[in-house]
Amino acid sequence: MVQSILLAWMLAAPPAAGDRAPAVKFQDIHYLNRSLDDFRDAKAIVLVFADTGCPLVARYAPTLKQLDTDYRAKGVQFVGVFPNGQESITGIAAFAVRYGLAFPVVRDVDGAAVAATGASMTPEVIVLDADRRLRYRGRIDDQYRPGGTLPAATKTELRDTLDALLAGREVEVSAAPADGCPITPPVPVKPDNALTFAEHVAPILKQHCQECHRPNTVAPFSLIDYEQVWPRAKAIAAVVQSGQMPPWYGAPGHGEFVNKRGMTETERNTLLAWLASDRAKGDLSKLPAPPAPAKDWRIGEPDLIVAAPKHEIPASGDVPYRYALLPYVFTHDTWVEAVEIKPDNPRVLHHCNMAYAQLGAKFSIDNFVTGAVPGGEAMTLPAGVAVRIPAGSILVLQIHFVSTGQKEDCTIRVGLRYCKQPVEKRLRLSYVQTSRYTIPPGVPAHKVSASRVLPCDAIGVGLFSHMHVRGKDMTFLAHTPDGKTETLLMIPNFSFDWQHAYRWEYGKKTLPKGTRLECIAHYDNSTFNPFNPDPKATVVDGDQTHNEMLNGFVFYVDAAEKLNLAIDPATGRPK
Repeated sequence: MVQSILLAWMLAAPPAAGDRAPAVKFQDIHYLNRSLDDFRDAKAIVLVFADTGCPLVARYAPTLKQLDTDYRAKGVQFVGVFPNGQESITGIAAFAVRYGLAFPVVRDVDGAAVAATGASMTPEVIVLDADRRLRYRGRIDDQYRPGGTLPAATKTELRDTLDALLAGREVEVSAAPADGCPITPPVPVKPDNALTFAEHVAPILKQHCQECHRPNTVAPFSLIDYEQVWPRAKAIAAVVQSGQMPPWYGAPGHGEFVNKRGMTETERNTLLAWLASDRAKGDLSKLPAPPAPAKDWRIGEPDLIVAAPKHEIPASGDVPYRYALLPYVFTHDTWVEAVEIKPDNPRVLHHCNMAYAQLGAKFSIDNFVTGAVPGGEAMTLPAGVAVRIPAGSILVLQIHFVSTGQKEDCTIRVGLRYCKQPVEKRLRLSYVQTSRYTIPPGVPAHKVSASRVLPCDAIGVGLFSHMHVRGKDMTFLAHTPDGKTETLLMIPNFSFDWQHAYRWEYGKKTLPKGTRLECIAHYDNSTFNPFNPDPKATVVDGDQTHNEMLNGFVFYVDAAEKLNLAIDPATGRPK
């Protein structure tokens, strides 16, 4: 496929002014295949070919941001198209967040968009009218060039083209030379028939895939033996090449996290080359040992298991939040080092939060312990750090079920593992949240922010983000008392289905007292958001997925705290 597109790219003449653009396809930040048909109502489409490593693209980002602002309400759709096949979706999305680009950014996976439009440089713009006919190809304006800069543009070809199209006039200039970085054709994956499954591929799958792709896990199929991998070669190649798998949504360059997933470039290229080859088995005696069977509990065997009553879920409609009191009273302060929330029917569980509460009290996020979300992991804490459940408390679940088209039921169990060594520090939470916002209809990147101040010198444990289906990105910032700002984490293409925790190596991230923790999120309420339930709706904060949330969780411990509590491993009680 890539080879044929590359050949067409090299041999075909670029479309001329007035030619109808062929079907232009690309991949959005959710790894979904999209096309120009997703912009049927646009009066004009501006395809901006870009590259995150091209200096001229970065210099023109403020200009593009202003043009998008000026023309969006007039029916003009800007789209950032990234044709560099080595760039990841996450990297492209992060570029848009850093430069404040609200319009969609997409990846030209195999060079098809370049071949269809004749683009040759970044930044170069292609303007299509409402009938998808090419009306202009070339530079944005003449202000920035590789050799120098003008105080202001003297020729504004892109703006002039859009003004003419919207006014029904002829476009005077249909082409202008574009400066910047030449677009390099994608390099096809080269098959390597010397590679074998047993010696080269199976170790990579064991390292990066079989944690989930094995029996009794949430993955839909296993990838342990050759017979399971061979028929899925095309699908595996697609998700590995795009970076969709292994799943990880933290942008590079912001924070080092011990639970980060991802293949090295060598591993990725090896796997793709084998998938593109004859896919030889090799000497199966050289296969690595298969992964251990998945345990019933990811935290290991719990010391205490408590089950909530069974819940019945209707076949359709919104399911209001439900609250369940777990039938167990903690008669003494109890210190736990690991907690897991385990539904027996995970597909009906949107998410579940758990907090402790005194008998008779209501659920409060201030007493949050842990949660269960799509793509999440069980809570396991560093040595010497623990959650304290006060004497006289019970555990309360705040449960958000979703309907699936048929009646379902679900029982949720909670497992706790008591501390097996002395506790030095109690886990604390800074809950960065706001409900005071309104997201207007159709807006592609509506900004909402919230902040909290750290009450002590802190050692960071981890971060977690929660939004709903209009959530586009979230960035965690630390504004320290000395006036400096650090980006702790950027999630540029938030996934509702993969809500990861981001854990620091314990002891490596410290923040001084008085640090203001800020979460900045953007919400995509446009028609281009493939998960948007209603782009015409005004959206407010709320429990259901057609509402929104801004929830930033920052877990930490007090750096000065020295509890030195010896814990009874059989009961979790301080000795």
